[in-house]
Amino acid sequence: MTMNKLNYERPIINKIENTMPNKIGGRSGFKPITEIDGVRIKGMISNFGSPLFVISEATIRKTYQSAYRAFTTRYPKVQFAWSYKTNYLNAVCNTFHQEGSWAEVVSGFEYEKAINNGVDGRHIIFNGPDKTKADLQKAIANQSLIHIDHLDEYYMILNIAEETNLRPQVAIRVNMDTGIYPMWDRFGFNYENGQAWDVLNKIMMNKKMDLIGLHAHIGTYMMEAEPYKIAASKLSELAVSINKKYNHYIKYIDLGGGFASNNTLKGAYLPAEDTNPTIDDYAEAISSALLNSNIDPDHLPLLILETGRALIDDAGSLLGTVITNKRDSKGARNTVLDIGVNILFTSFWYNHKITPVQSFSHHIEDTKIYGPLCMNIDVIRESISLPPLNTGDNVIIHRVGAYNMTQWMQFITLRPAVVMISEKGDVNIIRESEKIEAITDYEKVPSHLKDFDL
Repeated sequence: MTMNKLNYERPIINKIENTMPNKIGGRSGFKPITEIDGVRIKGMISNFGSPLFVISEATIRKTYQSAYRAFTTRYPKVQFAWSYKTNYLNAVCNTFHQEGSWAEVVSGFEYEKAINNGVDGRHIIFNGPDKTKADLQKAIANQSLIHIDHLDEYYMILNIAEETNLRPQVAIRVNMDTGIYPMWDRFGFNYENGQAWDVLNKIMMNKKMDLIGLHAHIGTYMMEAEPYKIAASKLSELAVSINKKYNHYIKYIDLGGGFASNNTLKGAYLPAEDTNPTIDDYAEAISSALLNSNIDPDHLPLLILETGRALIDDAGSLLGTVITNKRDSKGARNTVLDIGVNILFTSFWYNHKITPVQSFSHHIEDTKIYGPLCMNIDVIRESISLPPLNTGDNVIIHRVGAYNMTQWMQFITLRPAVVMISEKGDVNIIRESEKIEAITDYEKVPSHLKDFDL
């Protein structure tokens, strides 16, 4: 028997350094990040300043399409609605709208933003407890989907319906026990004690508005998929009960948002990618609950998802610059960046990954990362292993797309610019950096306080 001679392959030896200690600790196992979507980071800092938020349009679209596919391969009728409160920069919202996402808003301000972005009123979901009469009148006239949060809102909608002879398109928000504590029972009507069933009967009996949906948002950064299965099952039971009593079919069931992203929570023992459910896990839990329910299969409701954080976090980066390095009273290394908690609100929640932009020594040291604000709580990371960073060096903070550009505040420093990298690699400003006039133009000084002599 003849045997083919194996081709010779030259052996390659890779030097392993991450377990080789030195006098101040171990060695790093990561490399500098010099580009985002093929665009050089230092070039963007040079052109647009530091700090600088960067949004990747390609990442938004890829993440959205993957999530949409996870649900549509399991359930036949799916509609995403972009959560404006997560990031309501118009360019971000319109990227999701181009992908087919409706708008989900929780205030009159966000409702106006969605309308001004060109979203049809029928494709706006209006959530939240603070809807004014003017907000509701506009939403009813536009045939928007109004999710009733409390009885006072219900009576206000009923009054508008009687005044205008219009038929509001409504759902109710339902809170429930899904095994997650503390339970989110501040919003909506409770399932277990009968509040939800009571208001559903009120809506059906008065015949002044169209009950078209049921909604639940059971929590935020949910690290288990099973509670969504419980929520979907309980909403399905309500839908079946409504049909049995009134011969009325619910058009949609909205499971809200709250899916965890790939950021690691503070205090977590393991990184998020090892512990958090995937979009497929959430999709499997929700879809199986709806399909296995007693809902009439010929009248399956549309499944609406209001996912925000999990769809945008990975697309956002924050670029910054080292101001200085110091040693504290115990000799520990402190590095001060030009990024403060006023623009990185999520640093209170997450252990954000931070990577140097330029090449660096492979010797690392536990470092505390501070921002530039004159307040002791301005801490970006309590402890992170990083190589020595010099004044003027740049860093990138990863996964900052959710909430930072809506919860940021002007405090001590003005808010920075935000740019978006298009799929073609173009860098476009989507929000200008703040100027002092953005603050002072809204101020009024009484005449007797204008002059002084120091």
